[in-house]
Amino acid sequence: MRWSYTIGRIAGTEVKVHVTFLLLLAWIAYTTYQRAGGTEAVSYTLFFVCFFFCVLLHEFGHIWMARRFGVRTPDVILLPIGGVARLERIPEEPRQELLIALAGPVVTLAIILALAGVMALAGRAMVPRDLLAPEIPFAARLLGANVLVLGFNLIPAFPLDGGRVLRALLARKLGLVRATRIAGAIGQLFAVALGILGVAIPDPFWMLIAFFIFLGAGAEAAAVTTRVAGRGLQVAQMMVTDFRTIPVHATLAQAVDLLLAGEQREFPVVDNLGRTEGILTRDNLIRGLSRGGPTSTVAEAMTPSAPTVAPTLAFQEALDRLRASGLPALPVVDAGGALVGLLTMDNITDLLLVRQAQG
Repeated sequence: MRWSYTIGRIAGTEVKVHVTFLLLLAWIAYTTYQRAGGTEAVSYTLFFVCFFFCVLLHEFGHIWMARRFGVRTPDVILLPIGGVARLERIPEEPRQELLIALAGPVVTLAIILALAGVMALAGRAMVPRDLLAPEIPFAARLLGANVLVLGFNLIPAFPLDGGRVLRALLARKLGLVRATRIAGAIGQLFAVALGILGVAIPDPFWMLIAFFIFLGAGAEAAAVTTRVAGRGLQVAQMMVTDFRTIPVHATLAQAVDLLLAGEQREFPVVDNLGRTEGILTRDNLIRGLSRGGPTSTVAEAMTPSAPTVAPTLAFQEALDRLRASGLPALPVVDAGGALVGLLTMDNITDLLLVRQAQG
């Protein structure tokens, strides 16, 4: 995710914070300082840091359970609305997804019970009515916040944990794609209702949560449909085989001629022996022309050492690698180092549309 920064690594999973999360902390500190002074600003900021640490533990509940089923988790990102653990794949077995979805709430429940024990020993009220009241003890405030998180996450609206539980239960009878569509539609309806509530109150925080839930539900449904449609495919079945290359020493004027001569927009750049040196995209070409003019070389404008993919690479891994590269196309190189194709997002999309139309 763009604008995310790694702050550490725990058991092989990168912990990232989104810039909007940092802006939220800064806004909390500033507004509290303006209203109540420096001491309260530090106290409120510390509370939200501890609260999001609890959210991080919640996400690692999902992560640890996912690893039991062989599902890698490259990173977890903290956002203003909570945390998102990125699973490498969704388990095909609904029971596994059910356990992964429930693992986070179980961790939050454990935190609640631990804080409740602390409050019981102190003889305090368990859950305060006003979490942000200055006189509320820190542990009670944290307890109340986690109770809200647990209750909200168990709402059966995708992509909340409750929605994932719903999808896992539906998938047993309906299959993953149809279950995801139903859970996603429920999630988007919930997001619309939450957005209307946010406008009526009015409360921009609830509107922001509604926005993220709506987008997340739609994106997840699209991702599952894509993955199922691409099941069993390899790069060799998706790549463009009728393509042009361009020499590394060619001028950008020659590259413009190639661009205008056909429909191809990305060109593998090769040396005199035909070995791949990089890739020249249309954006590379336009930037190169504006900086160095038509007489500058392809080598000056291209993306050097662009990642390559093997023709035997599976669909999902190839798609992930293409997206991670940030490039519109990647060269396909066989085991002998020969350039045999070009993997483009347009070609993948066209193939998936054909497969879906064929049923």
